[in-house]
Amino acid sequence: MAAPIQSLLNEICASEDPIEELKTLRTAVFSTPVSGLRQAVSGARLEIIFGLLNTNDKEQIEVCVEILSRFLQALEPIQLAQNYKTALQSGLSHPDDSVKVLTLTQIGRVAAHADGVTQMLNSTEILCDVIQCISVERIAVAKEAIAALSKLSNTKAGLDSLFRSDLLNKLKDVMLTNDIIRYRVYELIVEVSSVSPVSLGYCANSSLISQLLEELTGDDILVRATAIEMVTSLAQSQHGRQYLAQQGIMDKISNMIIAAESDAFSSLYLPGLVKFFGSLAIVDSPQQVCEKYPVFLEVVFSMAMNLDPTLTPVALDTLGVLGGTVEGKQVLHKTGEKFTSVLKRISKAASDGATELRVRCLEALAQLLTLPAEQQTDDLLLLTESWFNCLSSQPMAMLRNISTQPFPELHCSALRIFTAIGCQPWGQQLMMDTPGFLEWVMDRSVGTGKEAKDCKFELVGALLSSSSAQEIFGAHNYLKLKTYLNEGPYYINAVSSVTTEGAD
Repeated sequence: MAAPIQSLLNEICASEDPIEELKTLRTAVFSTPVSGLRQAVSGARLEIIFGLLNTNDKEQIEVCVEILSRFLQALEPIQLAQNYKTALQSGLSHPDDSVKVLTLTQIGRVAAHADGVTQMLNSTEILCDVIQCISVERIAVAKEAIAALSKLSNTKAGLDSLFRSDLLNKLKDVMLTNDIIRYRVYELIVEVSSVSPVSLGYCANSSLISQLLEELTGDDILVRATAIEMVTSLAQSQHGRQYLAQQGIMDKISNMIIAAESDAFSSLYLPGLVKFFGSLAIVDSPQQVCEKYPVFLEVVFSMAMNLDPTLTPVALDTLGVLGGTVEGKQVLHKTGEKFTSVLKRISKAASDGATELRVRCLEALAQLLTLPAEQQTDDLLLLTESWFNCLSSQPMAMLRNISTQPFPELHCSALRIFTAIGCQPWGQQLMMDTPGFLEWVMDRSVGTGKEAKDCKFELVGALLSSSSAQEIFGAHNYLKLKTYLNEGPYYINAVSSVTTEGAD
C-alpha cells in the first residue's frame, strides 16, 4: 500500500485544487491497517498534507485533519517529536480548532512517552503555545491542552519545567483571561496534584492551590460553587485529603454548611458542600466523617425532608451512596428516629411525587436496602428488614403498585428495590408470602422494554444467588426460576395457533 499512497501524495503535490485527490487519499489511508501504514509513513512526505492546512477552505482542512490523524497514529511518539516539531508548533496557532485538537492530541502522545517528553521539554515555545490553548473558547481544545500538560507533569523534569520556569508565569497570565479560563487552570492543577505527594508539593509551592482554596469563600456564589467542585476532586487522593486537612479546609467547609442556613443563595453552593463530605465519607470513613462533622448528616436529612427540587436530589444521592456501605448503614441506623422519619418521607415521595423525584427516591432506597451475601450478618439483616418495613404499612403492595404504573423508569426502579432485598432471606420470605408475586416475576409479558427485561432478569438472578432460595421458594418455584434464568432476559414463548377457515 506504500507505493499507491506515495503516488497519491505526488498527485496532490502537483494539483492546484487537490480536494478530490485528498478524498481518494483519505479512503486509501483508512482502508489500510495502522500497522500497514507504518511502512507508508516512513517514505511519505507528510509535509505536503501539513502544508495544505494553510487554507480557508473548511472542507480541505477537515479532510487533511482526518488524513493526518490516521497517519500520525502510525508514527512512534519520538518520531513525531524529532521530525514534525515545526508542523506541530504551527498547528497550535492554526485558526481552525480541529487542527489545534489534532496537534494537542499528538503532543499528548509525545508527552506520555519516556523519550518524547525530553524532546518536548526542550521546546519551550511549543509548551507556551500549549498553555495558551487553555484559553481557547472551544472546550475540546482546552481539554486536550490540559491533558497534554498533565501527562508532561508525570515526570520530575516535566514538573520542574512547568512549575520552576517562566512557564509558571505563562500559566498565571492565562488565568487572568476570565473566570472560566482560571478554573480550567485550576482543573489542570488538581489533576497534577492528584498524581502523587511530590506533584502536590510542586502545585502547592506555586501558590495556585492556596489561590483556589481562597475562592471557597469568595463573594461570587457561582465561582464559590465551582471552587467546591475542584476541592472535592482534590480530596479523592489520600495525600490530597491530608493536605486539605492540614489547611483546615474540612473545618472551613463544615462552617460554610452551618452558615448556609442564613444565606438566601445557599442553594447554589450547598449541594457542592454536601457532595464534598459525601465523597469524603466514602473514600475515608463514614463513621469518622459523620462523627467529626455532625452538621453534614443533619443538613442531608433536612434536604431530604424538605423536598426542595434543587437540594433533595443531592440528599438522596448522598444517602444512597452512604447507605450503600456497611459502615454507612450503621451510621444512619445510629441516628434512630431521625433516619426512620427520612425513610418514611422518601417512601411517600416515591409514591406521590413528580416522576423524576420518584425515580431518585426509589434508586436511593435500592442502594440503602442492598446487602450482598458476604455482608449478611444477623444484625444487618434485621436492620435492612426494619428499614423496609417502615416504608409503609404494606411496602410490598406499595412497590408492586409503583411497578405496574405506565412509566418504564418507575417500573425498573421498583424492580431494583426487589432485587436489593431478593438475596436476603427475609426479603425472599416476603415475596413467597405475597400472593401471585413469583408468578408476576416470571411473567414475561410484564415490562416489555429492553431495560425492563434486563431488570427482571437481574431480579431473578438475585433471588437464585442466595443459599436460602431453594428452601424458601420450594423445589417447584426454584426450578421455574432457574429455567427463566437459563432462557435469558429476551426469551419469547413460542405460541402456535391454528386457524380454521369456514367449513360449512
